Amino acid sequence: MTTADLLPQRCSYIAGRWVEGGDALPVENPADESLVAELSSAPLEEVRRAVAEARHSFDRGIWADRTPRERAAVLHALLDHVESLHEPLVATMVAEAGQPVAFAEAAQYSMGMALARSTIDLYLSLAHEEANPVPVDELLRGRLALSVRRYEPVGVVAAITPYNGAIIMAFQKLIPALMAGNSVVLRPSPLTPLSSLVFGAAAEASGLPDGVLSVVVEGGAGGAELLTTDPAVDMVSFTGSTAVGRQILAQAATTVKRVALELGGKSAQIYLPDALHRAAAGAAQVVAMTAGQACVAATRMLVPLEHKDQVLDAVSAAFGAIKVGPPSDLSAMMGPLITAAQRDRCERFVALAEEHGGKVVCGGSRPTGFASGYFFEPTVLDLPDNSNPAAQEEIFGPVLGVIGYKDVDDAARIANDSIYGLSGQVYGADVAAATALARRIRSGAVNVNTGLFSAYAASGGYKQSGLGRERGIEGIRSFQEVKHLCIGELPR
Repeated sequence: MTTADLLPQRCSYIAGRWVEGGDALPVENPADESLVAELSSAPLEEVRRAVAEARHSFDRGIWADRTPRERAAVLHALLDHVESLHEPLVATMVAEAGQPVAFAEAAQYSMGMALARSTIDLYLSLAHEEANPVPVDELLRGRLALSVRRYEPVGVVAAITPYNGAIIMAFQKLIPALMAGNSVVLRPSPLTPLSSLVFGAAAEASGLPDGVLSVVVEGGAGGAELLTTDPAVDMVSFTGSTAVGRQILAQAATTVKRVALELGGKSAQIYLPDALHRAAAGAAQVVAMTAGQACVAATRMLVPLEHKDQVLDAVSAAFGAIKVGPPSDLSAMMGPLITAAQRDRCERFVALAEEHGGKVVCGGSRPTGFASGYFFEPTVLDLPDNSNPAAQEEIFGPVLGVIGYKDVDDAARIANDSIYGLSGQVYGADVAAATALARRIRSGAVNVNTGLFSAYAASGGYKQSGLGRERGIEGIRSFQEVKHLCIGELPR
C-alpha cells in the first residue's frame, strides 16, 4: 500500500480552510511499525479559532436556524462525498490502525454509513416541539393556553473520538449533533487522525457553512484540554478510557458543560448450562478483527463451575485457530495492537493474573514469526475468581478470562462485581431464563443470544462506563436542550 492509496489530506480542517504549519505528527502503521504519513499538528491558537468560529456560526444561526429537512439535505450530500472516497478511506483506516480489511470495510465504513443515514431518518421522524401532558385543571388554574416542550440544539459540541473506531464513532457523534443544529469541533485520536479528515473534505464538498464543522488534528493533548475547558464550548462528547473520561469530567466542571461519556468496560458473557456449545464462538468474537480493542468486548466469560474445564478446552481450541497477521494477509482474523505500550499492558496483566492464582491456558505472549508489529497472541486465562486483576481491569487486548459460577445468583453477582457496566451477554436455550438473568445485570446493554447495532437502539454505560447515551432517540436528545414554553393570554 502506498500513500497514493490513502486519503490525501495531511492537516486540520478549520472553519472552511485547511491549516498547515504546525509541528509534525507522524502516524505509524502498528502492523509493521512503518510511517503511514506525517501530518501537520494544529497549533493551539488554531484550535482556539476552531472553537471561536463554531461559536460564531452557532450564535448567528447560519446552521441552527435551517429547517431539519434543509440540514438533512446537506448532510446527505456530505455522506455522498464520504461514499465517493470509499476505497481510500478504508485503505487509510487499515494503514493507521492495523485493522483487518474486513473490519474496516464492514464494521467501520458500511455500518457507519448505514448508521448515519438512519440517524437522519430517525431525527426527521421525531417531534422537536410537543405538548406537555399537563392535567387540564393545572392549565386552567394557571390560565395557560399551552404548555410546550421544545428541543433545541445545545450549541457548540466538542467531539473527541478514539483510535479503535475512529470513523464509526465520528458518525455516531457528528450526524446527530449536526442534525440537531449544533456546530461541532471533531478531535480524533492522535494515533489514528488521518481517516477523520474525510469529514473535513466532505464538509467542504457538501457546502456545509464555514465554522459548523472543524476537524482538529493534534499530537498532544493541549487542544483536547482546551475543548473541555473553553467556556465557548457547550458540550463534550467523548469516547475512550475511563481514566481519561474522569479527567474530562473534572475539566468540564469548571464551566458546567454538558458531558456525554462512553468509557471503558469489563463486560461479562454468561453461559447457562444449556448453552455451553456457544462458548467457543462467543470467545472468538472478543478478539477477532479488533484484537480485543473494543470497550464492549465481553472479556469475562462466566460458565458453570462444574463445566469450566470443558469450556476452557473448547475456548482454547477456538483461540488457537485464530490466525494473527497484518492486514495485507486477508486470511488473518486478528491484527496488531495499536502501540508497543498496549502490547506491554497485555503482557503485564497476564503476569498479574498468574501472580494472583490465574493460569495461562492458551497464548499469553508475543507470537513468533513477526520481525515487526505490535502483535499479541489470543490469550485464555483460567481465573480462580473475579477478584483477579485480569477480571477487574480493562486490558484492551486479546485476553479473555474464564471464571466459574455456582448458580445463577452467583453468576449475576460476579457479572455486577465491577466498576464498569457497558455491555453484557447472556446465552441460554431457555430464552425466558436467559432474559430473566439479563434483567439483573447492571449494564447499559445486555444481549441475549444475539446483538444489535442500530441508529434506533441506544447504547451507553452504567457506573464508570459512562454518562448519557449515544444512538437511538436518547442519543439524539443528548445533543439537544429541553425548553419549557408556558403560554397564556394576558388578563384583561
